[in-house]
Amino acid sequence: MSPKIKALTPQEIVTLLDKFIVGQADAKRFVAVALRNRWRRQQVPQPLRDEIAPKNIIMIGPTGVGKTEIARRLAQLDRSPFLKVEATKFTEVGYVGRDVESMIRDLADLAINLVKQEESEVVEQMAKKMARERVLDLLVPPPPTTAGVDVNDPAASPTREKFRVMLDEGKLDGREVEMDVDQAAPAMPMVEILSSGPMDNMGSSMKDMFSNLFPKKSERRKLPVKDALILLEKQEAEKLIDMEKVTRLAVQRVEQTGIIFLDEIDKIASRGAAGSSSSGEVSREGVQRDLLPIVEGSTVTTKYGMVKTDHILFIASGAFHTSKPSDLVPELQGRFPVRVELDALGEEEFYRILTEPENALIKQYVALLATEGVELEFEEGAIRAMARMAASVNEKTENIGARRLHTILERLLEDVSFDAPGMADEKFVVSADYVEKQLSDISEDQDLSRYIL
Repeated sequence: MSPKIKALTPQEIVTLLDKFIVGQADAKRFVAVALRNRWRRQQVPQPLRDEIAPKNIIMIGPTGVGKTEIARRLAQLDRSPFLKVEATKFTEVGYVGRDVESMIRDLADLAINLVKQEESEVVEQMAKKMARERVLDLLVPPPPTTAGVDVNDPAASPTREKFRVMLDEGKLDGREVEMDVDQAAPAMPMVEILSSGPMDNMGSSMKDMFSNLFPKKSERRKLPVKDALILLEKQEAEKLIDMEKVTRLAVQRVEQTGIIFLDEIDKIASRGAAGSSSSGEVSREGVQRDLLPIVEGSTVTTKYGMVKTDHILFIASGAFHTSKPSDLVPELQGRFPVRVELDALGEEEFYRILTEPENALIKQYVALLATEGVELEFEEGAIRAMARMAASVNEKTENIGARRLHTILERLLEDVSFDAPGMADEKFVVSADYVEKQLSDISEDQDLSRYIL
């Protein structure tokens, strides 16, 4: 049975992406259709459903324009397992480095954690109830069991009932209880060595094997009731979760809704003339050849079982300054039928990025300083000045897109952030003059801005 996919329309997906990402309308439309196609495929009867392959996407654009953010937010909309990996991390088979299949194993690990978290939420209330009873057992040991008597009956144990009320009201949070706490298994140096490179799956499997071979050790510790409850809730949740079910659902989630973001794919494209046989060109083409079966659809061995990659959505990205998508090997090009070019960001886009998204940088800094009791306010002119300065520095030095705004804001608010603990209940207004005063010398000096901004 395939995991249920939200029936979001492409328009709804774009609207949700607009809350966090400014511009890039074409890229949003393409990924929205790709996500909707997953829902459409599940409505198609078998056996045709299995024949419908995902339409993988190549995003072309400079750094800092939103490529990764679009893919990451897309995965969050559907709670899909999402992995970002740089194509340059892989090396051709036979060389030192990670093999391409490791990204499927990493995606499976992420899916296990995702499904396990969801299952934990399902059993949360039961785990809390069981943890509370275990704490009560530590505070008020239950009397010997008597036939026909319910130890949980308030009338049978009035003292326990009084402690239950006090526990619910938080009056026992500071009281200490003595309990056994499991210790982590000792690290195995040999396994750590084996876990690097193409043998990482063997390494992780051996780690699991050794952890199961050695029994868990526990130590007697005194803990406040508040901390004991948290620890016992986690233990009880672990007992209630069916890991076989988690593994089965996680593998299905990877196969049907997994998303892999292949960054810097342009770095493994051939740059030389046709027929070039330099070692660099051979290595880059070798990585492409290794990627090809994964993207085409194959079966990868993981510690959770066999995982099919036929319906994983691959979104590749790159600046393609010194190469172009047609420099990839033809077979790999054919597996990325959708190509979209993202727009470079200018002053107006920077202004919108600072103000419009739900997680806008200015909103983040206002919230951060509010924790110190400082009311931070940005004037319109100050925001315009920051956007103008970011665009100017990007033109003069390396264009790193919206990432420039992080550096500018950190530099701008350096003094305020440092002095904030002593500015409680004060209001600090960032004006255009303040922006100019703090940053004008640096932005005008090209050498300084290269290293500082």
